[in-house]
Amino acid sequence: MTVSLTAELWPDVQPETARRLMLAGVESFARRGYHATTTRDIAGNAGMSPAALYVHFPSKAALLFAISRSGHEQALALVEAAANEADSPATAMRQIVERFTSWHARRHTVARVVQYELGALPDKEYEIVAGLRRGIEQIVRDVIESGLAKGDFQVADAHTAARAILSLGIDVARWYSDRAKKSPTALGVEYAELALRMLGTRTTA
Repeated sequence: MTVSLTAELWPDVQPETARRLMLAGVESFARRGYHATTTRDIAGNAGMSPAALYVHFPSKAALLFAISRSGHEQALALVEAAANEADSPATAMRQIVERFTSWHARRHTVARVVQYELGALPDKEYEIVAGLRRGIEQIVRDVIESGLAKGDFQVADAHTAARAILSLGIDVARWYSDRAKKSPTALGVEYAELALRMLGTRTTA
């Protein structure tokens, strides 16, 4: 993995050694699962000695937390930006689903760890990440409620609809691979159309 790509994945993490360890952690957790991965596995994957990991992360759990928090912060930022840039609930929902889905496809290995290893986080760290997840869901729910108030959407419950729509994007990380026939962008466009149909949209986004 090049320095430029690790910087793209984790732009706020310094130094580069820490980013290399995060990448090694992602690859190891995705391949073996969190509990089956050892700190020696991670360090070896990064081309470092086992002691090198502890210079930047006090534990395997701390490394997972850094990966998970960063991924959720990125997802929250893109969802928030998509909602703020739109001039209607339907447009906001289209943009949110397009970006959320394409991120999970484009970064599918990272996203798989971010979304499916949550249960391994210690309680305190889990609550921090859970707060970010609630923030993402709240934005989507607010968009749906706005659409309901304007008559653009037709669903019985905004809370359930928000979770269902986000689940579509999250699940992409489980099955998507670099061999997939559809690009992340194309998949995002298609999922956005499906989401609007789920919401019974009455406007053209």
